[in-house]
Amino acid sequence: MKTRWKSELPLLLIVALPFVYLASIWGALPEEVPIHWNVAGEVDGYGSKSSLLLLPFLLPVLTYVVLLVVPSIDPKKTIHKMGNKYGQIKFAMTTLMSGLACFFIYQAQSTEAMNTNFIFVIIGVLLLVVGNYMKTIQPNYFMGIRTPWTLESETVWKKTHALAGVLWVIGGMLVVLLGLLMQSELAFGLMMTIVILLALIPMVYSYIIFKKEDS
Repeated sequence: MKTRWKSELPLLLIVALPFVYLASIWGALPEEVPIHWNVAGEVDGYGSKSSLLLLPFLLPVLTYVVLLVVPSIDPKKTIHKMGNKYGQIKFAMTTLMSGLACFFIYQAQSTEAMNTNFIFVIIGVLLLVVGNYMKTIQPNYFMGIRTPWTLESETVWKKTHALAGVLWVIGGMLVVLLGLLMQSELAFGLMMTIVILLALIPMVYSYIIFKKEDS
């Protein structure tokens, strides 16, 4: 147990970063800060600065805790078979969420409009990371493309995740490019279209493969 928590120490430090950052600027923050922005990055909502404390909890802390607990409560006990791959996913996703929390906290002390394209880049990188590991995800009830057909057949699971991995990597690269090259309003619409397709295509594909396997 002691060895396990030593291995978790780097991630715990990453989770703590937004708290440390927020504490370092707390005294300089006004009592009312921006807490919501529209697609163009303009502030359209304000709240108490204490509401900023929710950001680290809802982003890095929640992500880390969920990914820490999932292998222990997985009824299939298959996530453990991913070995280091699962640890790498946990590290990447927690780091991205911690960076996103720091970004929102930074924006809360800024009077300038938010650069929402940065968020699109983060989402694109997240899709890239998950897509890169998609084919290594073993059948389970918590991660991956969980449809009635992938959960019913290991073959359907593997084929669906092999396709989804390729699609998510390509989709992630496209979303990153949108964030870097396009205005936020247009980038948002295209990003949402890509995300919907990345969810829909593997679901339909899993059904088609299952019906072929079942016939």
